Amino acid sequence: MEGQNQGEDSQVSMDFTSPPLSLHDNGFSMVPTDPHGTSKEEMEKGKEEMEKLKEELKMWKKRVEEAENTKRDVHLSKLIADEDYDRAERKLTELEEQEKQHKDRMISFERELLLLNQENTELKKGIEKLKEDLKEYSSQDNSIQKKVAEMKLKFTHLEEMKDGGADVDMDTHCVFGAATKIPFRLNQKQALLTFEDEEVAQRLTKMSKHCVNLDNRTANVAVKPFELDIGFQFELHVTVSGKKINVSEIPELPIPKDWMRDKLELSFYKTEQAAGGGEIENVTYNKGAGTAVITFLKAGASKNFVGCSKYPFYAEGRCFNLCVSPDFGVQLRKFQPYCRVSKKTILLKGIPEVEEDEESVQDMIEIHFQKPSNGGGEIEKIKYISRGAAYVCFEEDTENATSEITGNS
Repeated sequence: MEGQNQGEDSQVSMDFTSPPLSLHDNGFSMVPTDPHGTSKEEMEKGKEEMEKLKEELKMWKKRVEEAENTKRDVHLSKLIADEDYDRAERKLTELEEQEKQHKDRMISFERELLLLNQENTELKKGIEKLKEDLKEYSSQDNSIQKKVAEMKLKFTHLEEMKDGGADVDMDTHCVFGAATKIPFRLNQKQALLTFEDEEVAQRLTKMSKHCVNLDNRTANVAVKPFELDIGFQFELHVTVSGKKINVSEIPELPIPKDWMRDKLELSFYKTEQAAGGGEIENVTYNKGAGTAVITFLKAGASKNFVGCSKYPFYAEGRCFNLCVSPDFGVQLRKFQPYCRVSKKTILLKGIPEVEEDEESVQDMIEIHFQKPSNGGGEIEKIKYISRGAAYVCFEEDTENATSEITGNS
């Protein structure tokens, strides 16, 4: 019996998840005893076995309860593990997507870097080519040579160059205004008239048509406003040094260059024109050109040589006349084009050909347009062309912004 129970015990103990079985299912059977045929001793023995079986049943119930608890814990752990797994899966997917985006960005950056490197290479080639062109251009004579028509310079003002409110070298700063002559092609059977009063020109232009008596013949002449082509105007800034003078026509003598420089310095140091002999700061002597630049230490010393074009110079027992001139610099400023309508000049077209010579016809036109009864007035300039063509030059009056006829070619 005990051997059988031990076998069953070992068999049942291996299954913690099965529900508890009855004694009958565990191989036990309850056989009623005959109270009359059973001894007391057997009864006691049966009771002991019953107690053992009850203890064993409690033990199995406890094991089953522990197994159930373990099963619940395992199931809960599995649920937690599944959630952690899902989170890990999602995180891994996000990381993989980020890695893919990072790789795409890296590829894009590499392409852009390649394009930038190519562009940088092209720019470097362009820079090298520009450097070569600049070097070649610098080695050439790039001065712009263009003939400019003769023009008048108009002095505008004189200034003393100052630095912080004090005279520096007492340089003289002169400003001149200038404007180019504007050529106009005057064709045959045309005339240009410039009046003293611009109102006369404007009034005649508004009348448009005029009947002019030419050699006992009435001619209908058209009056047109006169428009000038583009011209240029600018300011010329001339700075006359207060400390330097230019000396030329220095004779070439058989003495060293340093000796000649010393003789020049001593000669101009002693001269009365230099305010009793002003100290000389520097002498720049060019033996080949026979010129020198004398720089005095005293500001304004060069003004003592104004009007002194010739200066006596004694050397080697002889007297030489040196040419003295002020040292000056020139700057061109405010260079700009302009295009204006002449307010005082009119253009006559359609003048018929007559037997009279050109000068006589010009006189008849002038007489007609001088009469106030014809709407005219005093005429400053007139030019008439009967045959061929002529160029008439106009100069810009910077104050009145008007033009006048100055000549023809």
